[in-house]
Amino acid sequence: MLFISCALMPITALALLSYNRVTKELERQSETRLFQGAKSAGIIVFERLVFLGAEMKRISFDVDKGSPPPNQSSASLPKTVSTFDSFSAVALITAQGECISLYGIMKEVPPLTPSEATHVNSGKTLLSTFHESEQTPRILMRMRLGGPRVEPALLVAEINASDLWQDVPETACPPMAEISILDHSGKMLFSSKSDFHSLSANTVSQMVHGPVGAFDWTHGEKEYLAIFYSLFTKYEFFTPKWIFVMGEPRDEVLAPRNDFRNSFTSILILTVLVVLLVSSNQIKRSLIPLEKLQEATRRIAGRDFKTRVSVTSDDEFKELAGAFNSMAGRLEKQFNAMSTMNEIDRSILSALDTEKIVVAVLARLGGLFPCDCAGLALFSGTDDTYGEIYIKAEGSMEKIRVQSIHLLPREMQTLGANPEMLLLPMEGKAPEYLASLPEYGMKLFLVLPILTNKKLSGLMALGYLNPSVLTEEDRIHARQLADQIAVALSNARLIEDLEELNWGTLYALARAIDAKSPWTAGHSERMTGLALQIGTVMKHSQQDLAELQRAGLLHDIGKLGIPAEILDKPGKLTEEERAVMQQHPQLGVGILDPISAYAAVRPLVLHHHEKYNGRGYPEGLSGERIPLGARILALADVYDALVSDRPYRQAMEKGQAIDYIRSGSGSEFDPKVVEAFLEVMEKKDMIQDSPSP
Repeated sequence: MLFISCALMPITALALLSYNRVTKELERQSETRLFQGAKSAGIIVFERLVFLGAEMKRISFDVDKGSPPPNQSSASLPKTVSTFDSFSAVALITAQGECISLYGIMKEVPPLTPSEATHVNSGKTLLSTFHESEQTPRILMRMRLGGPRVEPALLVAEINASDLWQDVPETACPPMAEISILDHSGKMLFSSKSDFHSLSANTVSQMVHGPVGAFDWTHGEKEYLAIFYSLFTKYEFFTPKWIFVMGEPRDEVLAPRNDFRNSFTSILILTVLVVLLVSSNQIKRSLIPLEKLQEATRRIAGRDFKTRVSVTSDDEFKELAGAFNSMAGRLEKQFNAMSTMNEIDRSILSALDTEKIVVAVLARLGGLFPCDCAGLALFSGTDDTYGEIYIKAEGSMEKIRVQSIHLLPREMQTLGANPEMLLLPMEGKAPEYLASLPEYGMKLFLVLPILTNKKLSGLMALGYLNPSVLTEEDRIHARQLADQIAVALSNARLIEDLEELNWGTLYALARAIDAKSPWTAGHSERMTGLALQIGTVMKHSQQDLAELQRAGLLHDIGKLGIPAEILDKPGKLTEEERAVMQQHPQLGVGILDPISAYAAVRPLVLHHHEKYNGRGYPEGLSGERIPLGARILALADVYDALVSDRPYRQAMEKGQAIDYIRSGSGSEFDPKVVEAFLEVMEKKDMIQDSPSP
């Protein structure tokens, strides 16, 4: 019984607590929903009142333009106003109290109180409500007229209430909710479905004297959860406020709670049955493993992922401990992996090139800051006054635009004096570097200089149509982002410099290889250029073209191990000398083997003397077994050799060399590569008419 009690008490307590929490949360959500609905209704009605006030001013203007003489007893509105449906009647009250109807039939208009007269005389609109027994409340707007009249007059309009409340319940009310509108004295002006005459005097007093609040209300057989919201109109219309009351049936609000209550009884019975099946002996055996698991769980929660549990009992707890230890091990690995990946992400941030960094930043700025347009400018490394600015407008369908910019001396001085950030309201002429951005109508720019090595290398500009949305937190985050961009651009430029140095080294090495023999000067660069043109025609990817370029520059690196007397021999090579010469592909691969970055280049260097028919060297590969890059290099190598002087022969005419390549299609060379080669030659206008071989 003790175990059953201990098992059921927490469940019961949790259920009661959950029941209470669910009830409060459902009520809170309902109050929030009703408050938003009441507020939305108030805003809709207030906007319509403001619109009607503007119409009153327009009527006043039209009346002043066509004012009748002071002794004329009747008049009418201009045709453009007389058909206005939002007013049921419009009249003119003279200084002597005479009522001149301008539109409709105006009932008796109560006189102004001294305070109301003061408000109207100040040029503002007076909003008044009048309640007559068993009749729809009257809503009047009054405004003082000046114009050419001898004495001031009062323009009075009675608002068509049905137009004022039109669509308000459908637009603002949540489903199942009802809305009523009361004036400042607590008298009803409008009700959507049911009236609110059953409200207690205390509730009405609370609404009259308070700005907003919640209350319970019973109407008929239903109990409602209600919210009232006060729309203050005193400054605009002198009327202190209108009260918007919105109620929702409590049974609809608490329907999920009732479902929870009904299902809990079944859960409680099931729990009792399950608990009764557990023996007291098993309970005792479970306490120690449970304590160990509990302590280990606390340590895991404290990020001590090295925690392990040792349980020697041959039961389910031993399996549970094993599963726990396995989970802890996986968590430890995952946490370490996440930490390591985070460090790697920071360390390789510069792996992206400059353009990709710019595009990535501009693509994500809209999600970081509520700006309406953004520009990211990068300045030349040699001259920090010239550069390019990348422009992206939020919501614009156009792609990122790039424009050239130039910093003037005074702009450089301003940016230097504000290295953290600069706020530029667009009240006058924009700086030259932002000249292309104000075309989007920005009111304010946040400019953040990007510094690398204490030197201006770029700037980020965020444009705002509404300056009020820019917060201090946004400024701090923008500065942090600018610093991250500075690091990324610095690292990207460093990688670009390293890449340029790498290519420069390759070209220097190629020239060193070719310089070993005066007959091969410039050979590697020429055949590499031709190979790249062929690869481009064959639509190779940028990565494949880069590997082809590296392989072309290094294809003869193995000749560094070939004696000069063989390379420069003017006559025909002996079989022994030819065998030595044919070793240069393997020698080249051996030289490149320690460089892991050139793993993709080594097969191209090894097989650039293979022939399509399998009669090449060093392995006698044929057809598609030869890497495509090696097939391209083989053709480019042969062509450049044919059109260049050698110690054992003179250079061929280019037309003859092209014919030789054409004749070798399908035997010595890949037909597809030959076809691409001929297309390259045709573009260069190098093909000459010659008889077919």
